[in-house]
Amino acid sequence: MPEFSRFAVYAAPPPGPLADFAARWLGWDPAAGRARPHPEVPGLPRTVADLTARPRRYGFHGTLKPPFRLAAGSTRAALEADLAALAARRAPVDLPGLRIARLGGFVALVPEGPAPALSALAAETVRALDHHRAPAPEAELARRRARGLSPAGEANLQRWGYPHVMEDFRFHLTLTGALPEAEAEAVRTALAPVLAPLLPRPFPVAELCLFGETAEGFHLLRRCPLGGLTPATGV
Repeated sequence: MPEFSRFAVYAAPPPGPLADFAARWLGWDPAAGRARPHPEVPGLPRTVADLTARPRRYGFHGTLKPPFRLAAGSTRAALEADLAALAARRAPVDLPGLRIARLGGFVALVPEGPAPALSALAAETVRALDHHRAPAPEAELARRRARGLSPAGEANLQRWGYPHVMEDFRFHLTLTGALPEAEAEAVRTALAPVLAPLLPRPFPVAELCLFGETAEGFHLLRRCPLGGLTPATGV
């Protein structure tokens, strides 16, 4: 059994056309734990391998609880048990749909309109599992601060080990690394017609997915179905 250096909780599409295309687009299939050949997509400003080099190892996902190292005394089995219990008491979330967009310098899929129920689910996932998280190393904290943080981001970094959670959470499924504006727009234009028939409407978030990191990349370890006992509403 491989050793995992970090764990994360993601939203990941179920097996099907979107998951298959995204695994080939990024070049990494976290469910199978192997590399995949890139697809041919006309109109791109660079090779797919170059466009996806940064997000490749993470696999196609939307972050709910960002990657973390296990705390002293915690185990993968304990983490899985708490994740399954959390999922059982939370409701699935249906987003009206996803759209492809530029976020800063990268390209991603984002919800169409506000998603307060998903934000609430992400916030509880961060809180409920945080006793499994070891404090982030100082070098990691310094690296995040070097990019510039808002006061809320700094508070989140100190409390939760990551700046973009709670009120700063923005759900997205990353498709590229950072690109100049013109290149990011070219990728968005090229991918939009390819992705359009693959995106279900509504777009369901029906599972909390545990991922683990090895030297190769992140692997999908377990899907925990959301049980619907507590509606994930409000923020």
